[in-house]
Amino acid sequence: MTMKSSNPFFNNKTFSPTSRVYGAQEDVNVITHNETMTVKGTINKSMFLFAILVTSALLSGYLMLFEGVHPYALLLGGGITGFVIALIATFKPNYSGVLAPAYSLFEGLFIGGISIILELRYPGVALKAAGGTLVTFMVCFLLYRFGIVKVTEQFRSVVMASVLAIGTYYLLSWIVSFFTGSYFVGHSFEDSSLMSIGISVFIIVVASLNLFLNFDMIEQGAQRRLPKHMEWYSAMGLMIAVVWLYLEFLKLFAKISGRD
Repeated sequence: MTMKSSNPFFNNKTFSPTSRVYGAQEDVNVITHNETMTVKGTINKSMFLFAILVTSALLSGYLMLFEGVHPYALLLGGGITGFVIALIATFKPNYSGVLAPAYSLFEGLFIGGISIILELRYPGVALKAAGGTLVTFMVCFLLYRFGIVKVTEQFRSVVMASVLAIGTYYLLSWIVSFFTGSYFVGHSFEDSSLMSIGISVFIIVVASLNLFLNFDMIEQGAQRRLPKHMEWYSAMGLMIAVVWLYLEFLKLFAKISGRD
């Protein structure tokens, strides 16, 4: 089975079909089960990273509201640093044990900062976005866990194409904004048109479907008995997907509130 994910973080060569399968005859006296990736280990590390993410987001809110820290310092510092860390991990997955907690810490500052900004403007959006993200994640996990939704090659291809299209759309929108000062429809939090809301709903659906690919990738990695550090790497990939889903929910609820 070709192991690909629409999450760019999971497109690292470590997850490719040609990756070395530990536990083969020549490794039997070198690699043990305790040194290979497991689903349970990945879940535990994902929960740990999520706790760091939430704590960091709360700290970000405290710094902004009570210590007078400028929100853009947290947005730029946390966002850029988190992106750089994720980029490094893509090429150096063996350092994920250190990079994954660092990513959750800085990305928490970023989402905390943007959440407070929008919460002050549209009261209640942060809680709604958090609830929407949690419910969506749990539903997707249960649907995958009980085999109701199966990841096929066709399913994978459609999701990957959709994510690529969204990424291209956002990139072009950013480029255009540098010259015109305005984004494409659906990109901005301030755009509360029905078309913009519809685009946000579509992106949330794609982000949700992407979770199934991530779950499948983790299961495949465990079956291939990849090295233990891939648990941190995979957990970090899940955090990236969760952050994306949360930000899209935050954008959707901000747009809806803007119509009131």
